[in-house]
Amino acid sequence: MAYSIGVDVGGTFTDVVLRDTSGAISVAKCLSTHYDPIAGIVAGVTRALGDRDPAQVTRVVHATTLATNAVLERTGVRVAYVTTQGFRSVVPLGRYARVEEDRYDLRFTPPPPPVAPEDCFEVTERVSARGEVLTPLDDASVRRVAAEITGRGIGSAAVCLLHAYANPAHERRVAEILRASVPSVVTSSEVWPEIREYERATTTIMSAYVGPLMASYLSRLRERLAALGIRAPVHVMESGGGVVSAELAVRRAVATIESGPAAGVLAAAGAGFADAISFDMGGTTAKACVVRGGRPEITHEFHVGGKGSFGGRRAGTGVPIRTPAIDLAEVGAGGGSVAWLDPAGTLRVGPRSAGSSPGPACYGLGGAEPTVTDANLVLGYLASASIPLTPALAEEAIDRLAGPLGVAREEAARAVHEIVSAAMASAVHVVTVQRGIDPRGFALVAFGGAGPMHAARVAERFGIATVVVPAHCGVASAAGLLAGDLATERVRSRLDAGDPEPIFAGLVAEAAADLGVSPADPEVRVERSVDVRFLGQSHDLTVAWSPSRDELAARFAARYRQVYGIEQHGEIELVGYRVRLTAPAAPRAHRPSAPAGALAHPPPAPAGAPERPPAAPGAVGSRRAYFAECGGYVEVPVHTRASLPERLPGPAIVEDAESTIVVPPSWTAAPTPAGAVHLTRGGRA
Repeated sequence: MAYSIGVDVGGTFTDVVLRDTSGAISVAKCLSTHYDPIAGIVAGVTRALGDRDPAQVTRVVHATTLATNAVLERTGVRVAYVTTQGFRSVVPLGRYARVEEDRYDLRFTPPPPPVAPEDCFEVTERVSARGEVLTPLDDASVRRVAAEITGRGIGSAAVCLLHAYANPAHERRVAEILRASVPSVVTSSEVWPEIREYERATTTIMSAYVGPLMASYLSRLRERLAALGIRAPVHVMESGGGVVSAELAVRRAVATIESGPAAGVLAAAGAGFADAISFDMGGTTAKACVVRGGRPEITHEFHVGGKGSFGGRRAGTGVPIRTPAIDLAEVGAGGGSVAWLDPAGTLRVGPRSAGSSPGPACYGLGGAEPTVTDANLVLGYLASASIPLTPALAEEAIDRLAGPLGVAREEAARAVHEIVSAAMASAVHVVTVQRGIDPRGFALVAFGGAGPMHAARVAERFGIATVVVPAHCGVASAAGLLAGDLATERVRSRLDAGDPEPIFAGLVAEAAADLGVSPADPEVRVERSVDVRFLGQSHDLTVAWSPSRDELAARFAARYRQVYGIEQHGEIELVGYRVRLTAPAAPRAHRPSAPAGALAHPPPAPAGAPERPPAAPGAVGSRRAYFAECGGYVEVPVHTRASLPERLPGPAIVEDAESTIVVPPSWTAAPTPAGAVHLTRGGRA
């Protein structure tokens, strides 16, 4: 028997999914260990393996927030930026768009640039946009820069020469000289050879910034897994939803910045609905993404480290990254989000999270501040979790809000629940309504440890009538990792290229080398696309390739209408060429079995609690839960997926081993053969 392992490290929990060749799944959910994320991974893998032979593990796939956290917390390595003479100020000058809270701040200070001005260096050379050498490279100037970088103790360099996408020869020579004395050197032509000098520079810088951290982290992870007896190759999820080797993840570390959230979207895309909204709520953040035609939306530029950007579409609100990424909107709202009162006495929730240490008050690990999880426990939506919960501690925490607000405990808890649901709805709004998409025709696919508790309430805000909660919803991101194929994308900007076939052939060869596969293999899929714009415009859109100019123009017009909502026609020009290579990472498994470890009986009633009425037929118990439509607390049936009848009208609760589904009044829950639960509003099955 062979096994594959998926590992997703979140802000509160580390999720591990183990799947065997028959498709049977075992899961483990552990508190994340922020002092050393690998410690939590090892604990989860050990628990998931049980008494199985670790030598039988053939593949480990990992989604990591290492790169994201390094950018957000500015904990990457010091980077030297090397560019063409006369362009060293491009990065220090940068660009920034003030968000709402900064717009009228007279003392506003823009964020620091990704590289300090004194760490920007110039070399003598110049290449035109067509790739002609205008000024030969002066090797002596490169050696002077190398000496200065070394003298300053900088161990990582980002090389981004003007128009290197058109002719990378100078960049390669600069890197060759620098590598003699600088341990880590990244070039823009290796990372992402596209036009737009500032974006190409910041993308290269971010790869140099997090690359050494990624190399060290993955090396230590392999060592710790080997100590368990697992010597299988380690793969990493890229931001665009593809899986690459650990070695490639180190070389193109910038492509892993949105690694963690991407895996969950893949799980949502496989939920059986062509048009769906992925809704992932964990302990720290909530994320939303649109899936159309069974495929998630992909963006080729996003911004990290900014404010108010909801995942990066808003230019100028962070550091721009030019690499394929699943187009997510993200808000700081999760089960661990702390509820607090501002100076005016107004209740706020998040974005600060209690995380895994000390965690919500009800975890009993030292946390005292009220969180969303505490509120849900007080409301009766929760009774158990991956760790024991203490209702008395949750009540004490919520009372710290109720007292100053002058309301009852349950009213304060309900307010926390509604505020965080509204915050999460803003993420759905960004990826749908704000982009001209009517969400009412979509299914909301909810997962994450806290997502199914809030999903129906979020759906109500948009008139969405169907909510899907997949099997293993609490660890869906880790399960989604095992559904990912080996995939990588290559791009090259070429203005007015004559015959595109040599360009495509070169990109396919590079992508195949990245994955270690042959393009001639019948299982390898190659997708070609081009970046197209109206003649004279600055920005472009990506459409599927066609050798017919008329067909390209039609596809571009359709895409333009979809993105901007208006009809526009005119002469077009091709700006760049892309290929995406995909190969199966492992043989396809059978449908996963039902979740193991589901609750076989309801949690015991607290001492002194009134006797409960009999449970509904087939239910494993009942408990009091708060629903405003019912006037407050009411006794509701509690089911597991195994005990769920064909139709379960709300109010009701369905408990998973890793998550809990809340079925509000006017909603109906129904199981599916695949182990999912469908919630429909208005009682439609």
